[in-house]
Amino acid sequence: MTPYYASWSKSSHTRDATCNDCHVPHESVIKKYAFKATDGLKHVAYFVTHSERQAIMAEDASAQVIMNNCIRCHTQLNQEFVKTGRIDYMKTKVGDGKACWDCHRNVPHGGMNSLMSTPNAETQVPLPPSPVPDWLQKMTSK
Repeated sequence: MTPYYASWSKSSHTRDATCNDCHVPHESVIKKYAFKATDGLKHVAYFVTHSERQAIMAEDASAQVIMNNCIRCHTQLNQEFVKTGRIDYMKTKVGDGKACWDCHRNVPHGGMNSLMSTPNAETQVPLPPSPVPDWLQKMTSK
């Protein structure tokens, strides 16, 4: 995830949005944690079975959440200024409209291609401190 974190930290979204602001549902606490649990277990399964993709790509459920959050944060822009209104991601899959990232590919992560093609991209941006509690790190380092 290092290149993704590094590219986000150099983007315009770093001021106002965290990973969870874009990548988890915000309709309810139950939906949020159910999604996080399901998505987390899926990532564990990919990792354990060595079937993760070389380049991370959002699956349909994640893409729907991301697009809902684009629209949630940019409601005024979508409804008053460009008048695109509410577009459903699944409709974009059948050619009925475009996903936000079809036009704004580099906005949330500030140009993934340039960072991913740069050797040692992880050294360009300091990573956040580990989210693993000290007591757990001590247990696993024995």
